Amino acid sequence: MSSLEPPYLEPWLRGTNTDLPAVPRAVLHALQLAEEDLRKWCGNLSEADINARPAGVAPVAFHLRHIARSLDRLLTYAEGRSLSAHQLAQLKTELDPGTTENPIRAELFQELDAALKDAASRVRSLAKTNLEEARSVGTKHLPATVGGLLVHIADHTQRHVGQAITTAKILLANPKES
Repeated sequence: MSSLEPPYLEPWLRGTNTDLPAVPRAVLHALQLAEEDLRKWCGNLSEADINARPAGVAPVAFHLRHIARSLDRLLTYAEGRSLSAHQLAQLKTELDPGTTENPIRAELFQELDAALKDAASRVRSLAKTNLEEARSVGTKHLPATVGGLLVHIADHTQRHVGQAITTAKILLANPKES
């Protein structure tokens, strides 16, 4: 029986990643849940739906891109590094829509899958560090810790998963919105 068949157990209840301390383990479980939920609710959306903005909300495409790219940015800070010019440039394109000539649906899920895989590896590496170690965020060097950034990664990812799912449900319930 797969973990997605009834009775469904969320990743944190499956007894996985027990080799890690609680905080990094919870982050990995949040990332796994994000992947499963996004595939379930957004995986079959059409190209039009993935770019739709019902009632002016951000499209599912934005949330998928933002999750992938924010994981990279937040983990860069957790690793004690500054953002690269490439990361900053990508930040400015997260709301870019796909077009008929340039469909993006498959590309979005490839980027998300790669980002989640990379994030899991980086979280595992950070699990070996002192979670109380100071870090700074952004050009203003706002105070944070490795553990604080890891918790924020889980929170932030799940926030955008919820927004993507809500948008997908609206689109699926109201096909005229797309």
